[in-house]
Amino acid sequence: MATQIQDQKKVGMVSLGCPKALVDSERILTRLRADGYAMSPDYAGADVVLVNTCGFLDSAKEESLEAIGEAIAENGRVIVTGCMGEEADTIRARFPQVLAITGAHQYEDVVEAVHEAAPPSQGPYIDLVPQPDDATVKLTPRHYSYLKISEGCNHSCAFCIIPQLRGKLASRRIDAVLREAEKLVAAGTKELLVISQDTSAYGVDTRHETKPWKGREPRAHMTDLARELGQLRTAEGVAPWVRLHYVYPYPHVDAVIPLMAEGLLTPYLDIPFQHAAPKVLKAMRRPANEAKVLERIKSWREIAPDLTIRSSFVVGFPGETEDDFKYLLDWLEEAQLDRVGGFRFEPVEGARANELPNPVPEEVKEERFAKLMEVTARISTAKLAAKVGRILPVIIDEVGEPDEDGDIGATGRSQADAPEIDGAVYLRNVSDTLAAGDIVQVEVEDADAHDLFGVISG
Repeated sequence: MATQIQDQKKVGMVSLGCPKALVDSERILTRLRADGYAMSPDYAGADVVLVNTCGFLDSAKEESLEAIGEAIAENGRVIVTGCMGEEADTIRARFPQVLAITGAHQYEDVVEAVHEAAPPSQGPYIDLVPQPDDATVKLTPRHYSYLKISEGCNHSCAFCIIPQLRGKLASRRIDAVLREAEKLVAAGTKELLVISQDTSAYGVDTRHETKPWKGREPRAHMTDLARELGQLRTAEGVAPWVRLHYVYPYPHVDAVIPLMAEGLLTPYLDIPFQHAAPKVLKAMRRPANEAKVLERIKSWREIAPDLTIRSSFVVGFPGETEDDFKYLLDWLEEAQLDRVGGFRFEPVEGARANELPNPVPEEVKEERFAKLMEVTARISTAKLAAKVGRILPVIIDEVGEPDEDGDIGATGRSQADAPEIDGAVYLRNVSDTLAAGDIVQVEVEDADAHDLFGVISG
């Protein structure tokens, strides 16, 4: 029988921004639970509310401020953390009643602020109670987990202030990363999503130091990490899906493609290209080797034909001409990327791009964004149509309730689909024994611009 801690304090959490921030939220809540706090699913039941903010774009900052305002209106006792925590003056000017403000991944400061705002009500013996091995708080479903391998970034992109918010690259020890991954898989994770600001640069700051692991000495390096993650097995003896995000196309990325062909890695790469026109890439302070990238993409697909490449592109960057934009569209036609996200350039306070001449008018940004989405949707439609008739592995995210005829539908994802950002696979007539986290073989019956539709094979 579970023991109820007398007068147990409860913490609410609002987590905004990218998956890296979500991992920060999980770590904060895990620490607080170890200190005797319970989690509150709503504002009303919380003794204090944490708002983990995003500060990457002005629109994200405004969303963060709105979330802080809502938490104050609904609860009144609010602590702010995350990337926008670096702008404490801005937050306090609008919400002077905020209890405390901390920056990104400042876990100890956040926990201390919670202790001050709502002192833990631990009894005299609570510290003697051991924490179970699965005590980590997860904000994602049980069957997939984000695995953060580093903090910060060494790039100095003109449009980005992430290094100012999160600092320079700081890689985790590879044995610590692998231990966490092993623990997650043992607890039921079927899909690991490797995240960082720059996954390809993992270990550069530690000179790719080695650590003992399972009788081997892997380096803190993306290829060694990928190879080791490919050795993990679930309780059923099945290899979990391992998906790489935020992969800059450094030369050593070529070495992970054979691992995908061997089935050790999910054949999926999330690469932040941002643009293709050399002049724009130079203004962005990003590598401008787009021709070689096209050659490499072709060779990658020869090695791993089912490779999915996702990326995002910025239109309307200062100085972007019609020729630059046409260059981008032509490059996309050649690259035939599977999944593409688009963004209109948005000034960010503190970014070098704000000082660049020749800003692109808003109406031109809108026109270019619409054209980018039109082109990429056409490419995606053709690529998904080519999958009709194939049988693909699909991980189940949600199983619906029976309809009036008793039929049950389900939603899942193929290996080409990362959660939250890509498409889905919609299944009809599934068994009532199907559950979230199951990986099944699906015959694809239909497709549209973003999603697949099918039935479980056999």
